[in-house]
Amino acid sequence: MEITASDVAKLREITGVGLMACKKALVATDGDIDKACEYLREQGMSIVAKKAGRIAAEGAAWASISADKHTGALVEVNCESDFVAKSDVFVDLCEVIAKAAVESEAADVDALKAVKTANGTVEELITAATAKTGEKISLRRVAVQKNVGAVEEAYIHMGGKMGTLVEVSVEGLTEANTAEIVAMAHDVAMHIAAFQPPYVRKSDVPQEAVDHEREIIKQQLLNDEKNSKKPEQVVAKIAENKLGKFFEENCLLYQAFAKDPSVTIEQLVASTAKKVGAKLDIVRFTKFVMGEGIEKRTDNLAEEVAKLSAK
Repeated sequence: MEITASDVAKLREITGVGLMACKKALVATDGDIDKACEYLREQGMSIVAKKAGRIAAEGAAWASISADKHTGALVEVNCESDFVAKSDVFVDLCEVIAKAAVESEAADVDALKAVKTANGTVEELITAATAKTGEKISLRRVAVQKNVGAVEEAYIHMGGKMGTLVEVSVEGLTEANTAEIVAMAHDVAMHIAAFQPPYVRKSDVPQEAVDHEREIIKQQLLNDEKNSKKPEQVVAKIAENKLGKFFEENCLLYQAFAKDPSVTIEQLVASTAKKVGAKLDIVRFTKFVMGEGIEKRTDNLAEEVAKLSAK
């Protein structure tokens, strides 16, 4: 098969490898771009260097739960475009990485990258997917929750725009009640995605955050003319009562359940516990919003049109 200059240029654009190495790889693989990328990897060449400086602000949050429900993992994998984020290559990669996180109980991103899978390490799989898609793909973060006395459950919103992982401790877990407890945990994970509370319960809120909110409430009360003549201790008592609203809004257990606002999450857990004959408690949760904190690329449309017109 004849290898054209455009073929070589395309492979170089994808990999960032030198022209001669690209041509050699294409000759060795009969012009197959994907196989040429694999060939270059096999030769020990880095094929992602050229993409290292790009901004990967798209992607997905993905989750995996162990068969025994005691371990759960949440990962965020980023790419450059929503198109690639929805591709089979990217989705399959996310699933493999999340599963590897559960099986390895990786403590951080570097540890997870080094985990071996059936087709290479996680880092090698990311490199291969980068070559195949032509976009920078990166593993941004991982969270693993494990508790042999609990059920872990996850919820992925809108194909990966947000992921939540919740841990529910269980005393009295049986084969008969597991499904119902998991279903409740899934509903709670979905609620967390909808309302995004920062804390599980009142005791989780840092004292400095409570003190700060208390002072704001006091100042609001003092700025109201109706309270100008009230004794300081009365204003302080009103402030404490209003502080309860702060906990209701910011603590998961006291929020009205998304699927049934007539009950709080705390009441949902209590009613489920009574129904299944077990003691249940929400221990913790993790939430990943895809791309949060990443500076997204801003394109100048006029400049892009000018560039295309000049070609």
